[in-house]
Amino acid sequence: MREGIENGFTKATVARLALTAVLSIVALGQASPNSTPGPGASTEELQKATQNPVASLISVPFQNNVDENIGPYARDRNTLNIQPVIPTQLSKSWNLIPRIITPLIYQPFVSPGNPDLYAQKHLGTFGLGDIQPTFFFASSKPSKVIWGAGPALLLPTATDDSLGSGKWCIGPSVVALVQPGHFTIGALASNLWSFAGSSDRADVNTLSLQYFVNYNLSKGWFLTSAPILSANWNASSGNVWLVPFGGGFGRIFKIANQPVNGSISAYYNVIRPDTLPSPTWQLRMQLALLYPRIPKPTK
Repeated sequence: MREGIENGFTKATVARLALTAVLSIVALGQASPNSTPGPGASTEELQKATQNPVASLISVPFQNNVDENIGPYARDRNTLNIQPVIPTQLSKSWNLIPRIITPLIYQPFVSPGNPDLYAQKHLGTFGLGDIQPTFFFASSKPSKVIWGAGPALLLPTATDDSLGSGKWCIGPSVVALVQPGHFTIGALASNLWSFAGSSDRADVNTLSLQYFVNYNLSKGWFLTSAPILSANWNASSGNVWLVPFGGGFGRIFKIANQPVNGSISAYYNVIRPDTLPSPTWQLRMQLALLYPRIPKPTK
């Protein structure tokens, strides 16, 4: 039995470490501004572009999150979010910005109670989580305040019950930001409610709120803070909020001729639920491939 446990643990661990190692070569990126950077866009233009979630820049971010010290055995959860952003021009005034987050998750066993202590400490589950599409409608006209709004969805695509909610969810999502000087300052919020799915799974009513502050430096470097706060409105009093605080740094650079946005940041959960196993820290690494569009010829 122990041999089978060790084999399962080894496969899950190797997969997790392989994903983390690839992403550790560099780190973070997001999406970009109302203007559309062309193939010859400057580093400064790409900095502003990649920091705007409703920009016209095509990007393919790979975001790896390591949630540390979960549960009584201080286990670590690993989530790789693949979240391509491919804007579509609906008219001269409006763009549709779809962002589809596809998570690959290594979820350790964190709750006590398994009679086999060895399995309890060393086994986990690896697989696909719930896919999260969001569709922002955003103005394509330049303005001081950039904003977008649209529907957010949660699809019960998880390959294991421990990796997802088992519910179909929908709700509104909105983002607003400003970009004065070297700064990008904004917030992105969405609230999801379940409306269908497995009857033996808990209903979903959750808020996700991400504020982001970026300061752009020379030679493509930037400082960043973009923690994701969450609230489970169905939880008991005192166990609703998860509130991280922290930040990191990143850089726009090229691999051959491919523009890339990489960054790394760390967040400490200053408020976290007591009733559920929740992490104390999160290490976030992100690598985003950037594809500046070729400008359309003016008539």
